[in-house]
Amino acid sequence: MSIRKVKLSLKSRSTLEGAGVRLKRAFGYADESLDPFLLLDDFSSNNPIDYLPGFPWHPHRGIETITYILHGKVEHKDSLGNGGVIGSGDVQWMTAGSGIIHQEMPKAMDGDPELMGFQLWANLPASHKMMDPRYRGITQREIPEVNIDNKVKIKVISGEINGVKGPVQDVVTNPEYLDLSIDPNHQFSHKVTRDHNVFAYVISGEAYFDDDHIQLIDQKNLVIFRNGDEIYIKTEEKPVRFLLISAKPLKEPVAWRGPIVMNTEEELENAFREFKNGTFIKHSSKVDY
Repeated sequence: MSIRKVKLSLKSRSTLEGAGVRLKRAFGYADESLDPFLLLDDFSSNNPIDYLPGFPWHPHRGIETITYILHGKVEHKDSLGNGGVIGSGDVQWMTAGSGIIHQEMPKAMDGDPELMGFQLWANLPASHKMMDPRYRGITQREIPEVNIDNKVKIKVISGEINGVKGPVQDVVTNPEYLDLSIDPNHQFSHKVTRDHNVFAYVISGEAYFDDDHIQLIDQKNLVIFRNGDEIYIKTEEKPVRFLLISAKPLKEPVAWRGPIVMNTEEELENAFREFKNGTFIKHSSKVDY
């Protein structure tokens, strides 16, 4: 059994997206160490000016998006006719497949301006790029929490830990997506599949993310791991909360521009051409956008 070493830690960077949402981008590029994941955005803020412009109607093709709200609320609508509000602790996953148009609009709550959430993009394999789009909303009550020795709390969004399975079970790339909180002066290890890529994103606090104990990695940092069978985390005076995400890499070519991800430039150009001429949506759209 070998513990994975930290390959790289990177501070998330401020950027503007949508209609002017200011967010922190942990990563937003195709990399063999992160494959099949393409993007992780942290849109947490205490200032509604940062997030109220939202993400008005826009297309996606070739990916799945997993949105996790820790605090606040986001209104969702899409061309399948889905609509609603996801709130604190809720998850939504959307398979864009052959094409979907949607909007995500964060909302300020009365007396509480804080919004905290993340969006992850998982690439679809070539065999599923043009599958039928789909959407599912998962409430906080549906997400189980595993408590280990009253020192480690794990929200299991997808994957399985100690026999407890997360409710997100049919994302095509079958990722493990965990939200972990570890008390101060504690250590924890978690087995991972050797041929999977694994990364962590620190939400708050700080910890060592391997057994070398060289660098305490703090909030807003992305941690990319080397190969191995096990993740090891140790805290000192501060607790830590982080996302731990892994999946088997696709090892396929990526042609990516904006909200559309395909395997070749020809497929990418065709997708934008279809969006321009009105043939992008392959399903019967149930809303006007």
